Amino acid sequence: MGRAFEVRKQAMAKTAAAKTRVYSKYGREVYMAAKNGIDPDANLELKRIIEKAKKEQVPGDIIKRAIEKAKGGSEDNYSEVRYEGFGPGNTLFIVECLTDNVNRTISEVRNCFTKTGSKLGVSGSVVHMFNHQSVFAIKDVTEDEILEVVIENDIEVESIEADEDGVTVYGSVSDYSNIRTALLEAKKDIDFVTDEIMWVPTTEVKLAEQDDIDKFNRLTQMLDELDDVKDVYNNAIIED
Repeated sequence: MGRAFEVRKQAMAKTAAAKTRVYSKYGREVYMAAKNGIDPDANLELKRIIEKAKKEQVPGDIIKRAIEKAKGGSEDNYSEVRYEGFGPGNTLFIVECLTDNVNRTISEVRNCFTKTGSKLGVSGSVVHMFNHQSVFAIKDVTEDEILEVVIENDIEVESIEADEDGVTVYGSVSDYSNIRTALLEAKKDIDFVTDEIMWVPTTEVKLAEQDDIDKFNRLTQMLDELDDVKDVYNNAIIED
């Protein structure tokens, strides 16, 4: 189903420890978004994160506590930081973090790259090889059906890709809400496989050497295990 299904941010292993990290990360994301308004209908960013958290099976009480924490005027504060790096086999990485200690976070992220023979780059060294986009991957629909929704609702999309599994719609970050609303209103039972704002690579790198694959898998696993890391994107395709 297009690029979104070939190259996506790394999924975390569904172990108990990983679930705990996921819950903690979403708790922070919900809290930060809710500081700009606790009503999801008025705060679209909060609504997006809550729906994303529910897809990851984050318990409702964790979401509720994060919103109540923001409502109570907690002084906790987190910064969004992005790191760029070069992974095994000339792969490219974008690592997005939410942290209350930038010095700790950059040290931990750099350690992941160093221990896998990779290198953390400077700001701007990698990001130009990715597009920041709204991405909607939808199962069991045709390209004509999606085009009809786009035309009837006069919404802006950047591209539409289709294959035997379904359709992927790419749009600008600012059009995320408009595209999503139009799709949901046109098809109430729509099945989003991907529904988020993400970094999509403009080029891909195939990893065929086992040593590169092993290092790549270790790097992504180490990054996923860091509490401050929110999302990891790369441009790798692993050969069978």
